[in-house]
Amino acid sequence: MNSSKLQSTLMKWLMPIANKVEQQKHLQAIKDGMIAIVPIIIIGSFFILPIAFMNVFQSGPIHEFFANHIDKLTYPDKFTNGLLSIYAAFFIADSLAKKYGMQSAQYGITAVITHVIMSGVITENGLDMTYLGAQGLFVSIISAIVTVEVTRFMINKKMVVRLPDSVPQMVGDSFSNLFPMIVNILIGSTIAILSTSLGDVAFPQVIMNVLAPAISSMDSLPSLLIVIFLTQFLWFFGLHGPAITSAVWAPFAITYQAENIANFASGADVTHIFTFGLYYNILQVSGSGLTLGLVLLMMRSKAKNLNAIGKVSIIPSLFGINEPLIFGAPILLNPFMFIPFVFGPLIVTALTYFGMTSGFIGMPIANPPGFLPPGVGAFLMTLDWRAVVFVFISLILMTLIYFPFFKAMEANEVKKENEKTA
Repeated sequence: MNSSKLQSTLMKWLMPIANKVEQQKHLQAIKDGMIAIVPIIIIGSFFILPIAFMNVFQSGPIHEFFANHIDKLTYPDKFTNGLLSIYAAFFIADSLAKKYGMQSAQYGITAVITHVIMSGVITENGLDMTYLGAQGLFVSIISAIVTVEVTRFMINKKMVVRLPDSVPQMVGDSFSNLFPMIVNILIGSTIAILSTSLGDVAFPQVIMNVLAPAISSMDSLPSLLIVIFLTQFLWFFGLHGPAITSAVWAPFAITYQAENIANFASGADVTHIFTFGLYYNILQVSGSGLTLGLVLLMMRSKAKNLNAIGKVSIIPSLFGINEPLIFGAPILLNPFMFIPFVFGPLIVTALTYFGMTSGFIGMPIANPPGFLPPGVGAFLMTLDWRAVVFVFISLILMTLIYFPFFKAMEANEVKKENEKTA
């Protein structure tokens, strides 16, 4: 099947799915809310780059400068990506409310309060904000949808305070949302208290434990494929895949890494494949989905929207930060991207596994720093030039996998743009 026929086939089968997705209010609210936080993600991503520069320059005055000022240089990230789920809760709730004809911003604020109650953890030192960033995105979706649906139910049942029409609308909206806000706060508080009392963990951790299956051994091809599949699948729905799945695989990966380093130092055989470095420097190089090639395709796209997102995403992608692409293109809930984004990385994972077990690629013997350009981390991890070659082969392969799906998406975007200008 040639490229044009494949694109036509994809358009034929994916467009009906796209139309169904477009008509589903909750999915669209999630999508709209996630897209709304793109500027926040982009700004936060750029303020993470000093970490990458510090890691690139391992010593010398440049490294010392970044090391001595890293907290100040990355300070905005703590209030952008570090509180990302709060902003997501507001925008998702606001979008869903508007789809129901509920125009007040009060519903978004109620969702934020509910989300903070469900995700914030009270400690002796104050409020622990661990789950208010990317790790709380799934709970932000729950908070937003529950808040709006509860509020809508109470409005339909006339369980709200109604003031005379002579009262200013802002005041009327505030009082109208009073009882629904109370109910939502009680729901959020009940969930948070039950989670910490019965499970001894915060509610977001409960969700992570449910979504991240307990895998007894991570150092096998089936386990690697499950981890990558879940990561990509969750990302497709706007959930931070690594933040959720790492609750299970990170302890194993870190242990395996330490054993490899110790064995290498002592001259023993290095036996483990799945390490922290492998995940970020080969399996997810340039970001989840190995999307660097997709970014380059978008930079040359005829669709103005895709072209702009590609140009904005290129620099972060070079350092493994592709949230601007995931939320901006967007990849999330985009039927054109489901197959290549979710299943393409599984091919790279399998090739990586067989490459290392066969000896074609060196095993992980070091734990390189994060946010390094493609190939750099792979070399530092294995001290094998073939690993660098393999990284670029993987990126080229992923580009070829993305290409027909990208062309179908591009044709659809160009069509939309032409209809707007007609």
